[in-house]
This record gives sequence, structure tokens and C-alpha cells, in this order.
Amino acid sequence: MRVVSGIQPTGNLHLGNYLGAIKQWVAMQDAVAAQGGECLFFLADLHALTQPVIAAELAANTIDMAATLIACGIDPAKAILFNQARVPAHSELAWILGGTARMGWLNRMTQWKDKAGKNREGASVGLFTYPVLQAADVLVYQATHVPVGEDQKQHLELARDIATKFNADFAVELFPLPEPLVSEAAPRIMSLRDGSAKMSKSDPSDASRINLIDDDDAIAQKIKKAKTDPEPLPESLEALAQRPEARNLVTIYAALADERPEAVIARFAGQGFGSFKPALADLAVAVLAPIRSRLLALREDRAAVARALVTGAERAEAIARPTLLAAQAAVGLQV
Repeated sequence: MRVVSGIQPTGNLHLGNYLGAIKQWVAMQDAVAAQGGECLFFLADLHALTQPVIAAELAANTIDMAATLIACGIDPAKAILFNQARVPAHSELAWILGGTARMGWLNRMTQWKDKAGKNREGASVGLFTYPVLQAADVLVYQATHVPVGEDQKQHLELARDIATKFNADFAVELFPLPEPLVSEAAPRIMSLRDGSAKMSKSDPSDASRINLIDDDDAIAQKIKKAKTDPEPLPESLEALAQRPEARNLVTIYAALADERPEAVIARFAGQGFGSFKPALADLAVAVLAPIRSRLLALREDRAAVARALVTGAERAEAIARPTLLAAQAAVGLQV
């Protein structure tokens, strides 16, 4: 089993990023390692170039993201952690696969339509073709599984289509078809100020999110001021269907405590938020304080984080290189 996944290097991650993705990666890393498999987690700095970037910020964010992943529990000794640009095989295979992918396939990509909007002529070529790079990201490692959310299922299907067509066009069995890995435990964490909006660092209100670098007091205050309603917690999860803010806080508690939301409801049924919020604040502080402490320490030793990425890239390159050479040979690039 070989699992491959990437994340764009953005700064200042929050609780939604941790509970919705990174925590799942940590669990995956441990489970796959126990089975004798491999996890490759990369910082998608090449993908970041599809939008305008400031060079110094991208470089700093890449180190910060790596530090955050390590602080949250990604172990470079168990998983292969690297930044995409350090492994040229990603870009080289993407160019080869560009000859296999079809314009019609890319034109149908929902994210292309959403991100380009009405200004398609002004959008970057990279924004249009980055699903081909995504395909290369996983196919170059002959990944068996790829963690996906709802917004990435279409891109994994494209990778499978590209792999199938390449194998058929050149009469090879080079690329296995990666399977989606959907974590049922991954919660969707919403804004503390609006239960209908996803928690986001782009929200102008800092009170809408809990940042991973927030101190204990800030965490407690944000939870205390989180939007709720006057009703106590019900006896069933279904009764929260029309109470998005209340359901969000229950979801956060369950994810932090590694419990089912139903178990949280059973424990706090009938209690108001005057009792529930302090319990949630205490739990959040207990879970996030060690992460913050490790993150701040890693930020003080950025050179060590950079070295970890170099080592990870060397390990990734060793896996990717034979696949790239085989793809080059299949299309006649090795003479």
C-alpha cells in the first residue's frame, strides 16, 4: 500500500485544517506504516504557482507548513515528507502526461470553472493544466491510494483516466489505478461565527476560527464567544439538524476527543452552552497546547525543518525516478 497526498503551503493553519485533514494524515501514517506500506506527504509548492505569488512568502510558508505538519504528528521517520519542487520527476512526468490528457477532460474540471470564472482568458495556463500535474504527483509514485475530499474526487478520476489511456496507448502496464481513500472520521469544521460557512483563514474575523498558534486564553475566549442558540443540547444528533452552530461545536468536541458526536450528545444532553462551552474550551486547550508548543519550537529551528524536507525529497526521488524513466522509455524519449 502506498498512499500519496499533497497540501498547498499556506500560512497560519487553523483548527479546521487540523481536524479535517492533518489529523487524518497522522492516523493514516501510523496505520499504513503498521501494515508495511508507505505514506508520502508533500507540500504542493508547484501548485501554488497557479495563482500570483510573492516568492519570499511562498518559501516561508513552505517551511511553516512543514513545521506545522511535524508539530501535529507527521513523523518524517514514518512518512516521507517533502516539498514537491525538490523532486523534478513531478514536473517531468506532468509534461509527458500532458500528451495523454485531453482538452475536453480539463475543460470539464469543476474547479477550473469555479476558479477561472468568467475571466478564463485571463487565467493562467497552470490553473487549467494543474490537474495533469496532480495526476503526475500520484502516478509517479505508483500510488495505490489517495486521500480525497469531495472537491478532489473529480481530479482523482482524471488521474485514473490518464493512467488508463497512457497504459493503453503505449501498450504498457506502468501505472496502477489509484483508489480513493475517504476517511469517514474527517469532520467538516465550520466557522465559530456562522455555522453555514466553513472555517477559513480568509474570513476577516479572527474570532471565526481557532488558529493553531492561538494561546490558551485566546482559544477559551473564542469558544466562549462562539455563536450558539438559547436551547440546551438535545438528546439526539438529529435534533441538531436545524441548529448549525450548535452542531458545529458538538462536531469539534467529538473530533478533539476522538468520539462519535452521538456519544457527546449523550453526555451533555439537557445542558446549556454555559456548561458545554467551558468543557469544550478545556478540551481544545489540552489538545492544541502541545501542538502549539512544538510548532513554536520548530519555527525557531527552520534549518532543521528544511533539512527534513531535503531528506524526504531524496527518499521520494528514489521512488519516483524508475517510474519516470519507464514513462520516458515508453514514449521513446530514451535513445
